[in-house]
Amino acid sequence: MKQRFDAIILGAGQAGPPLAGRLTQAGWKVALVERKLFGGTCVNVGCTPTKALVASAHAAHLARRGGDFGVVSSGPVRMDMAAVKARKDKIVAKSRNGVEGWLRKMEGCTVFTGTASFTAANEVRVGEEFLEADHIFVNVGARPFVPPAKEMPGTDSVPFLTSSTILELDELPKHLVVVGGSYIGLEFAQMYRRFGAEVTVVERKDRLVPHEDEDVSAAVLDVLEAEGIQVRLDACCIALSKRGDEVVVGVECVAGHPEVVGSHVLLGIGRVPNTDDLGLAHAGVTTDEHGFIVVDDQLRTNVPGIWAMGDCNGRGAFTHTSYNDFEIVAANLLDADPRRVSDRIQVHALYIDPPLAQIGMTEAEVRASGKPALMGTRPMTKVGRAVEKGETKGFMKVLVDAETKMILGASILGTGGDEAIHCILTAMYARQPASLIQRSVHIHPTVAELIPTVFGDLKPMS
Repeated sequence: MKQRFDAIILGAGQAGPPLAGRLTQAGWKVALVERKLFGGTCVNVGCTPTKALVASAHAAHLARRGGDFGVVSSGPVRMDMAAVKARKDKIVAKSRNGVEGWLRKMEGCTVFTGTASFTAANEVRVGEEFLEADHIFVNVGARPFVPPAKEMPGTDSVPFLTSSTILELDELPKHLVVVGGSYIGLEFAQMYRRFGAEVTVVERKDRLVPHEDEDVSAAVLDVLEAEGIQVRLDACCIALSKRGDEVVVGVECVAGHPEVVGSHVLLGIGRVPNTDDLGLAHAGVTTDEHGFIVVDDQLRTNVPGIWAMGDCNGRGAFTHTSYNDFEIVAANLLDADPRRVSDRIQVHALYIDPPLAQIGMTEAEVRASGKPALMGTRPMTKVGRAVEKGETKGFMKVLVDAETKMILGASILGTGGDEAIHCILTAMYARQPASLIQRSVHIHPTVAELIPTVFGDLKPMS
């Protein structure tokens, strides 16, 4: 059976549902296809569940630190992991059901459940249904990357967890070995350490979060080691094996034992796009060597009438970039507003505690560019709000063009930094010089009040 629509949206992640809303409001007849869980990665296996677990871990951490604040408790802190999971599941279900309910009640939108596959440039198949439209929007997301056994021996025979399957645990691992020392792995590492597990992080590079500046990596390492997390760097030739009920992670490091033995192992080493079963070749859509759909600055593929949004296009692997993809597509299609991917400033956060937020260029990128630049820094020990909260790990760093005085980038590793950094980001979008923030008066006592001080103490980068 063939049905005709004005638009087909593949995937109910962060970009798909709001686009369906805009298109139907404009009078379009829309088909939306979702193969599994409404809400996509963020709602089901990404931001929503992980940040719910981070909140539980933070509560446990504060409970253990009660004595630092004059709080007297009786007995050691104990985790009820079934209750932790139940709380997370309840939050996820509410978000997921909200998205699905909205779509199914949306006038002008027909929801199909199943796996979609292109049969032509303007047609997809879902089960026995054939859907046809002149506008097709691919929003299929990504999934955890699992190396083949030839690259990481043991992945074909040893049980392991991914960032998705670990969310189903309702028990506390005795010793969690996390393979991958970047954003995904480190959030789970600190989380489970605070739940009470022994945790070891194994990272192939010579430092954690290697895409960040070296001082940021060093500070993150300090945060994690202070909580008792073991870190193995320069870990090449990683392999998995079984020893009774335990999992052995074999490593070749510059120093340390060649094996890490744990009860569970988590592979947190990146994600791959869900494009391999879309039949893109039948539509003539181009992908890169990693399977990401190639798009232009307005998210159009090489085939007229087909767009790609969200994690599957390789232009950002975050909820905020996915939603912005929707805004760009809708603005161009419906508002005659030529918005572009290149208009946005690169921003991301790492939700360990304290969180790390980074916007614009890193120090390493500024140095590599050859731009004459100014830099200002402040340790969180100088932030009154951080001292009062007893959370003084980390620092602030801002980077400014020495000639134009425009802000190039900033990093904040510290309590509240993921929120405070947005005042800098707004100034960057407004194309205002550093003096705007330097002369601003922020509320005391807040983390953000030290940001004008940092800009007031800029010095040439050596």
